[in-house]
Amino acid sequence: MAANCWSNSPNSPSLPDLVLMDIQMPVMDGIRATEALKAKHPQIKVLMATVFDDEENIFHAILAGADGYLLKDEAPEALHQAIQEAMTGGAPMSPVIARKALALLRRAPATPLRLEPEEALSERELEILEQLSKGLRYEQIADNLSISGGTVRKHIENIYRKLRVHNKIAAIEAGKKLGYL
Repeated sequence: MAANCWSNSPNSPSLPDLVLMDIQMPVMDGIRATEALKAKHPQIKVLMATVFDDEENIFHAILAGADGYLLKDEAPEALHQAIQEAMTGGAPMSPVIARKALALLRRAPATPLRLEPEEALSERELEILEQLSKGLRYEQIADNLSISGGTVRKHIENIYRKLRVHNKIAAIEAGKKLGYL
């Protein structure tokens, strides 16, 4: 399976809202492809749909920014539900994958979240993170701060990179843990 894309967004018809990504692909593996996609377009949801259920692939897919992880033997109804769940902010996983992900977390050492000095959020990034935490859309943030939507997106990409997250909810949670919010 190659990557499959779905888009319902009239605002950006050339970009998908969600990509179904396999791990094993001919040119670039799905984990590297997910990482590259999320770095450039963090708003695009990525669901891994694969036959690989080993902990290493699960771990690396999640670190790369996968929004969910499904095995290919899921029923069509379960796949449809997983797509809807991902589009509304969920993190769908096949049950066996969820159990393995929990086992990985239980074995991982707890490390406090802290940033290196060069990773500290700028004043503008803090303003944008605060507005994100209030549930505002990119366009609203741009209007409130008198900047372009593209500038908001670039700041959000920088926030995600610095906080080592791949979505708005994780950025807000990290911002709270670091005392930014």
